[in-house]
This record gives sequence, C-alpha cells and structure tokens, in this order.
Amino acid sequence: MAKTKTSFFCQNCGAQYAKWMGQCTSCKEWNTIVEEVIQKEEKRNWKQTTSTKKANKALKIADISLNEEDRISSENGELNRVLGGGLVKGSMLLLGGEPGIGKSTLLLQIALAIPKRVLYVSGEESQAQIKMRSERLDIENNNCLILTETNTQNIFRAIEEVQPDVVVIDSIQTLHTDYIEASPGSISQIRETTAELTKFAKETATPVLLIGHITKDGAIAGPKILEHMVDVVLQFEGDRNHTYRILRANKNRFGSTAELGIYEMQSTGLREVENPSEILISQKDDNLSGTAIAATLEGMRPLMIEVQALVSTAVYGTPQRSATGYDTKRLNMLLAVLEKRAGFRLGAKDVFLNIAGGIKVDDPAIDLAVISAIMSSNEDEAIPQDFCFAAEIGLAGEVRPVNRVEQRILEAQKLGFHKIFVSKFNKISLSNFKIQVVKITKVDDVFNNLFS
Repeated sequence: MAKTKTSFFCQNCGAQYAKWMGQCTSCKEWNTIVEEVIQKEEKRNWKQTTSTKKANKALKIADISLNEEDRISSENGELNRVLGGGLVKGSMLLLGGEPGIGKSTLLLQIALAIPKRVLYVSGEESQAQIKMRSERLDIENNNCLILTETNTQNIFRAIEEVQPDVVVIDSIQTLHTDYIEASPGSISQIRETTAELTKFAKETATPVLLIGHITKDGAIAGPKILEHMVDVVLQFEGDRNHTYRILRANKNRFGSTAELGIYEMQSTGLREVENPSEILISQKDDNLSGTAIAATLEGMRPLMIEVQALVSTAVYGTPQRSATGYDTKRLNMLLAVLEKRAGFRLGAKDVFLNIAGGIKVDDPAIDLAVISAIMSSNEDEAIPQDFCFAAEIGLAGEVRPVNRVEQRILEAQKLGFHKIFVSKFNKISLSNFKIQVVKITKVDDVFNNLFS
C-alpha cells in the first residue's frame, strides 16, 4: 500500500511548502496556502505501449538534421499570423482570457474549420450546449468530435479510439487525474494533467490546444510552471463594451511574440479583421479638435490608430491626468516636455487621453500624435483628417526617429493620407512616395506646421 503524502501549495503562485504558513514568501499573499493530498502511486504512461519506446541517443549539434516545420493550418488567418504559420505538430498551446471574452468560441470555431479529425473535450459544457454554439457559428464539419469528460484517463481512452489529429481541451482547470488525490483546479492537479497531456502531444506529434482561466490580476490561473510547460501562451484581450478582440502571444517557441490578431465579435462568431486601421479610426463628418492619427506597428503589422485628447481648465485644486490605452507616466512626461520646451502652460489644466477602439499601445512612435492631439485640444483647432504622425519625443523636446518608418509611411499612403510627420533623422531609402513626408526636428516645428 503506497503512503499518502500531503504538501502545502500557494493557490496564487504555486509555491510549495512543507508546512502551513499564513503568508506566501514567494508572492507575499496572505491565506493562500492550502494543504493538498498527493498519493505516491506508480504512474503509468498515457499509453502502455509507450513504455517500450527506445531512449533517444545524444547527437552532436552538427549531426542533427533540420527540416522545415510541418504545420497544420488552423484555417484562421489571424491565428496563423500570431502562431507564425499554423499549429506545429506535437505543440502545446495555452489560451487565456477574461470570462466571456470568447475563448471557447474561438477554439470551437477553429475546431470546426480545420479539415482534419479534431477531438473537442469540454469539462464545462454539455454536448447539447456545444451543439447550440456550433449552430450559431453556422459551420458544418463532421470531422469534429465532441467529448464531455474531465478525467484524463478516460480522455486518453477516447483519444486511442478516435485517433484525432488535433485535441482541444476546455479547460485545463476542470481536468483531474486518478494519480493525484486533489480537487480539480488545484495546483497539483493542473501540473499533473498538463504533464500527461504534454507527454501525449510530444510522443504522438498531436497539437493540443488548452483553454486556461485567469486570476483577477490577469495572469493564468495555477502555478507559473504551467506557462513554462507549454510551447505557446496566447492572451485573448478585449473590453466587453467593445466588439473587438485582440489576440497576443506572450510566449511562442515557434514564432514571434510581437504579432497581433484582431477579431470582431458578431452573433455568428468571431470575424477576422484584415484591415484594423479602418476600425481604429473614427468615422466623422467634421474636423474635431483634440484628435490625431498615429502610425504604429504591432509585430509586422502597421496600424493607424486615433489618439484623442481633451484639455480643459481644472475645476479642483489638483489637475487630473488620465489616460486610457496609454501609459499615464509617459503622458506626464510629454506634458512636462510641452511645458518646458514649447511654452504650453498646462500645469493648471486637466488632460485626458484616449486611444480609440479600446486597444492598448506602448509604441513610442505615437508620442508625436499624442502631443499634437494635446496641442490641438488646447488651441481648440482641428488637425486635418489626412495628416498622421510617426515619431518619438525626447526629454529635450527633440523629435527622435523610429524603426521601420518606411512601412508606416506606405500604410498611411495606402489608406489615403496626404501628409505624414516624421523625424528629420530617420533614414528613408525610398523617395517615390505619393504621400508628402514632412521632416521635423523639435516640438516647436510641429506647432508651427499645424497651427501657424
């Protein structure tokens, strides 16, 4: 009879302790350490025949053959872009996001679109509920099989019977294994079930897509080792008040983590947005003060986003500084530059900044658009709608160059802008632009070009 061993785990960060403590020394959270029972039982492989597999031999790095990765297309252009071309065989993908943001909808939509045999395992919904969602998506696919199960041993028996090419798990926090005597969603269960699925994925070259819950802080629920064990960690972001969703890669062993996928939530599912600049720029008839268009980059994708600013006299003693979708500390820095280098008296005024479309941007190239929008609102003079900006602002008030400026200029030209403001120190090799490129060196030059 195997001994039963207990250990103490922090439910917030996954740290393990030999005894109970009031505060976790790792994440400094109080009353998050819980005792979990771990039964020391001999673990079997996900499939008994794998125990006879020969051990791999050590090879010199020069003797290792390098073949191009064989990827499975997800039939979803935005997801393929973020992943770097599709699903790599044997990879583990973890998708996290807020409740109700559309994680299950996205993976079910992909499972129904892939022209291969897909096993969709749900521990949260019944088969009838998944059928209702599939009818709303209006995608017919007889190769997608639905299984409602939470025990990993039963899931592996179904996998042996079905022999799927892709496996989707919704969600990892609902699974449990017979080898661990702990409740589903606990630290030890998440770690053990993920290890079993990882072993299965690597030995059979089958991609496994996991849905993961997140904590109130936005991190993936469970131990941090969960994100280390998987190959790809995707974050599905968005605001429930907006219809647009953003898919980012926080970790990607097979591609870039700088790529971005944009979707629009509709009644029939998630629609891919191929030209996000159109949805991020407000459609208006009249020129309004306090708005400026910035040319930014997300990965390899250029975007034109609208920066909105409002400058008004402070009603209270302390002026307010508020930014939505932009770093508030950087906004305070730019306001100090305008005050010191350009002579704007903003110390007694409220300043509010908003990035239209509900997205968050940290590209320094939108600095020029931010100060232009603030100037426009302060002077109550509108910036022409066919002007855009792409430059960084330094503390000395200088306009600094940004990377890949030619790609930004071409995107602005494609969308019909007539003038773009960039730094004079940007090295531009192309010269046959149809758009007028205005090169500036200081913040004063921006004001003179726009409002003089």
